[in-house]
Amino acid sequence: MSFPLLTATAALPAIGAIATAAVPAARRNAAKSLALLFSLATLALAIVVLVRFDPDGDRYQLTESHSWIKDFGVRYELGVDGIAVALIALTALLIPFIILAGWHDADPLETGSRRWRPTQGFFALILAVEAMVIISFEATDVFLFYIFFEAMLIPMYFLIGGFGDRAHEHGEQAASTQRTYAAVKFLLYNLVGGLIMLAAVIGLYVVAGSFSLTEIAAARADGSLDMATNTERWLFLGFFFAFAVKAPLWPLHTWLPNAMGESTAPVAVLITAVVDKVGTFAMLRFCLQLFPEASKWATPVILVLAVVSIVYGALLAVGQRDIKRLVAYASISHFGFIILGIFAMTSQGQSGATLYMVNHGISTAALMLVAGFLISRRGSRLIADYGGVQKVAPVLAGTFLIGGLATLSLPGLAPFVSEFLVLVGTFSRYPVIGVIATSGIVLAALYTLVLYQRTMTGPVKPEVSAMPDLRARELLVVAPLIALLIILGVYPKPVTDIVDPAVKQTLSDVQKKDPQPEVEAAK
Repeated sequence: MSFPLLTATAALPAIGAIATAAVPAARRNAAKSLALLFSLATLALAIVVLVRFDPDGDRYQLTESHSWIKDFGVRYELGVDGIAVALIALTALLIPFIILAGWHDADPLETGSRRWRPTQGFFALILAVEAMVIISFEATDVFLFYIFFEAMLIPMYFLIGGFGDRAHEHGEQAASTQRTYAAVKFLLYNLVGGLIMLAAVIGLYVVAGSFSLTEIAAARADGSLDMATNTERWLFLGFFFAFAVKAPLWPLHTWLPNAMGESTAPVAVLITAVVDKVGTFAMLRFCLQLFPEASKWATPVILVLAVVSIVYGALLAVGQRDIKRLVAYASISHFGFIILGIFAMTSQGQSGATLYMVNHGISTAALMLVAGFLISRRGSRLIADYGGVQKVAPVLAGTFLIGGLATLSLPGLAPFVSEFLVLVGTFSRYPVIGVIATSGIVLAALYTLVLYQRTMTGPVKPEVSAMPDLRARELLVVAPLIALLIILGVYPKPVTDIVDPAVKQTLSDVQKKDPQPEVEAAK
C-alpha cells in the first residue's frame, strides 16, 4: 500500500491539536511552540502534495478509498484536483502565520482580578480547524465532506466566543456580550445551512444510490443516472444554500462582520481566508459537477446576487468606523467576485475565481494581521482613534499600505490578476453584469485609501505618539505575505498552471465552452 499522503496531511494537525491541548497549563510557551511545529510539519506535507500532483494527469490524484459505513454506502474517499491542491497549500501556508500572529492572544488577562484563558486550547482549536478544512478539500465522498464541513463549526464557535478581541470601546463586559452574540450568530447561520444541505445529501443518496462524487459524476456523464429536472434543481439548491452561507453571499452574509469584528485578528483571518474558502470551493466541486443542468438554470440569479455582494459589501466598507468590520465587508465584496467568476461559466472566470481564492487569502491575511498589530498597540478598533501612525511606526504603516493596495487589486500585486480574469471571463458572456461589477474596483480604492489616510497620515495623535514599530516576530509574519503578494502579482503562472486543467474539466461537466469573439467578416 502506498503512503496515505492525503490522510497524513489532514491527520497531522489533528494530532497536533490533541498534543497541544495535553500540554500542562503552566507550560504555555511549550504549547505555542508545539502548535507552531505541527503547523510547519503540515506545511511540509502540503508541499509534498503540491510537488507530487501532476496538472496534466488524472483529474483526482493521490486517491485513497476505504469502506467506512458499509450498510449506508459511505466510504472514506479522498482525492485532489488542481483547485484542491492550491487551497490545501494556501491553508497550510497561512496557519503558521496565524499562530505566530496570535502568539500572545490567549495569554493571561488582568481585569481587576487575575483571570486565565486556556492558552493551550486556543492553539489546539486552530490546528483542529486546519485539519477539518484540509480534509474537506480532499474528500470525494459527499457524506465524508459533509461531516467535516459541519464539524469545523465547533472549534470556530469557541475561537470566536472564547478568545475574542480585547479591544472594545465599552469595556470587557460589553466585549464578552458581543463575542457571545457573534459566536452564536455564526453557529446558527451555518447550522441552518448545514441542515438544509443534510436533507439534500440524503436526497442525493436516494436518487443516486451512492455518496461517491466520482461514481455519481461518472453515472451522470454516461447517462446511466438521469435525474428529473425538478429533483436536480431542489438538490442543487440544498447544496448551494449551505455553501452560500459559508462563502458568504448576500443576503446570507450578516454573520461575517460580527464574527470578524469580535474575533482576534488571527482568528478573523482563519475565518475569511481559510474557512470561508470551503464554501466557494464546494460550489466548484459539488454544485457544478453533481448538478450541471441546475447550475446553468440558477446562473442568472446567482450572478445578480454576486454583483449585489460586490457593490453592497464595498459600499458598506466605505462607511465603516471599525477597522475589522471594514475588512469584513471588503471580504464580502471579494467573495462576490469569486462567485461571479465561478458562475460566469468561462475558463477565464473560473481560473480567476480559483486564483482569487488564493490571492484573497494572502492579501486579507496581510492586511488583517497588520491591522491586528495596530489595534493591539492602541487598544481600539475605531478608525477615528488613529492618525499620523506612519510618522511613528513607518514599517507598520508601509506594510499596512501594501496590504491595502492588494485589497483594492492594484496592478503588480496578486489580487489584480485574479480580479482581471474574473471580469474578462464575465464580460465575455455577460457584458452588463461585468460592467456593473467593475464598480467594486472604484469603491475598493475609496474605502482602502480613506482607511489609510485616516489612520496613517495627518497629525500624530497623542495616543499613538509612543507606538512602537513592528517587532521581529511581527515582521516574520508580515514579510513573507507581502513578498508573496508581489511575486504572484508579477508571475502567477505557477498557480494558474495547477488550476487551469481542473477548471477545463469543470466546464466540461456543465457542457460549457468559452464564447468565441465576434469578428466582422472581411469585406
